[in-house]
Amino acid sequence: MKTIAKTLCALCAAFFLAGCSSYQKIPYLQTPYYATADSATLYDARIMPKDLLTIVVSCPEAPELAEPFNLTVATPVSTNSKSLTSQPALQQYLVDNEGNVDFPILGTLHLGGLTKSEAEQLIIDRLRPQFTNPPIVTVRMTNYKISVLGEVKSPGVFTVSNEKVNLFEALAMAGDLTIYGVRDNVTLIREDEHGKQTMVSLDLTDSGILDSPYYYLQQNDIVYVTPNKTQARNSAVSSSTTIWFSVVSTLVSLATLALTIFR
Repeated sequence: MKTIAKTLCALCAAFFLAGCSSYQKIPYLQTPYYATADSATLYDARIMPKDLLTIVVSCPEAPELAEPFNLTVATPVSTNSKSLTSQPALQQYLVDNEGNVDFPILGTLHLGGLTKSEAEQLIIDRLRPQFTNPPIVTVRMTNYKISVLGEVKSPGVFTVSNEKVNLFEALAMAGDLTIYGVRDNVTLIREDEHGKQTMVSLDLTDSGILDSPYYYLQQNDIVYVTPNKTQARNSAVSSSTTIWFSVVSTLVSLATLALTIFR
């Protein structure tokens, strides 16, 4: 009896320790965090090839001077009635592989690698000869999107309207990691302005990630959450395997019944 009791206690202790060990893999940002000087720097996205931009020029003193720089396009109300158009939409500018856009009157502008404010200042400087007073220029990225895949509740492609999103915000958009997602080995795939792909592993349990250059996501970043071993084993059990288990179980039950009847 004492042996059985000791065995049960040992099993309970092992189960408790295993539960504690599993819990340690779940929470984010487990290590202490000490802010650095770089932590206070606000993130600002940079314009990349294939970005779509809207560029608005305005001049309160002489609105007519700004009109040639604000191209609009007529958009159909529906595909069935192409002759009808809605309110004109602003022309979008596609950044080419060299980081250039073709802007009205000014011609080619090199905006690749610039932040939004730097691009606005560049255009203002180029427009100064056309205006008595400096115009107001607003540049926006219209296709700032990131993708979240793997062990999250709602994987997908997400558009970011404010041109700024960090890793945890992106995971929140995807409904957070499932219980099967590996927190200390999240993969980030990033493409630079030259088309070179970079793949890095991120540890969400380490608070040092807040100072990582990969904490703030760039447009077109891909975040992949790796499934843990439990989920991998579960996915290995296919429907055919489940059917075979059912067949074997049924055969065993029939054999047991037959032995009981004919004993």
